[in-house]
Amino acid sequence: MQTQHRIILGNSQQMSELEAGSIQLMVTSPPYPMIAMWDELFCKADPKIAELFQKLNAKGEDQTVREIYNAMHNYLSEVWAETYRVLVDGGIACINIGDATRSINGKFQLYPNHSRITEVCEKIGFTTLPYILWKKPTTKPMYKGKGAFLGSGFLPPNAYVTLDCEFILLFRKGKLRKFPPKDVLRYESIFTKKERDEWFSQIWSLKGTRQTLTDLERRTAAYPEEIAHRLIRMFSVKGELVLDPFLGSGTTTKIAIQNERNSIGYETDLNLLPIITKKTENHTEVAIVKIIKRVKN
Repeated sequence: MQTQHRIILGNSQQMSELEAGSIQLMVTSPPYPMIAMWDELFCKADPKIAELFQKLNAKGEDQTVREIYNAMHNYLSEVWAETYRVLVDGGIACINIGDATRSINGKFQLYPNHSRITEVCEKIGFTTLPYILWKKPTTKPMYKGKGAFLGSGFLPPNAYVTLDCEFILLFRKGKLRKFPPKDVLRYESIFTKKERDEWFSQIWSLKGTRQTLTDLERRTAAYPEEIAHRLIRMFSVKGELVLDPFLGSGTTTKIAIQNERNSIGYETDLNLLPIITKKTENHTEVAIVKIIKRVKN
C-alpha cells in the first residue's frame, strides 16, 4: 500500500493543515519541561518563558521557578487542545513524557510532568486510559554522585529515588471507535497473541535510543523506534492517518511508512530536516513524502 506523508516545518499549536476530526492517532515525544537541555527550545518558542528565565537569574525566586514550569506546560497544552480538535471521535493520543528532577537556587525537587499533562488533557475533554511505564535499563555507575543514584551514597536519609521510568500516557477522544463488520483493513492490521500479551502490559523494558551522535540529535527527545511501532500497531489501522506534533528526527514518520499508515508531522527546527530526510529517503517506493515550510531559516 502506497502511503502519503506530510512534514510541516512549523508550529503545531495551530495545525491549520488539518481539518477537525481528520486523524485517527497521535504519537509523540514532546520536549520535557524543566529538563535543562530543552530550556532553549522553550525560550525560543515562547518569549514569556525567556523573560521568566532572565527574572530567575536576576532574583532567584522560587515563585519564578513555578511560573517557568507552568508556562512550559501552557505552551504544550495548546498542542494537546489542537490534537483533540483534529482527532476523530474515538481517536487515541499517545504522549511519551518523563518527569524531571532539577536543582535550582540550591533546591532539589521533582517536576511531575506526567501528572500535569494528564490534568490538562482531562480539562480539554480527553478520557484518560491506563498508561504504560517505559522502564529504561541503565548501566551507569551508581556511587559518589557519578551515576543514577542522587544524594549521599549508602547513608540515609538524604538520597533520592532514581528516575528510571518514563510514561506513555494514553488518552481517547469520545467513545470507542466503530467499524463495519469484517472491515478488511482492520483485519489486515491484526496483531498476534504474543504481541497483544506483551504490548498491552503496563511495563515495557526497552533500551533507550542512543543520542550521542550530535547535540542536535540529542535534543530531539528521540524515543526508540520500537515504541512508535507498538503504538501505531496498537491504536491504528492500515491506511489511517498518524500525527506527530513534535516530529524531531522523524521516527514517527519512518515507522508509519513501515506499517502502511499515512502520517503528518510538525517540527519547528529546520536544522533537523536533513536527519528527517535521511530517515525517510529509503522508503520512496512505497511512500510519497512532502515537505512544507511554514517557518523561514
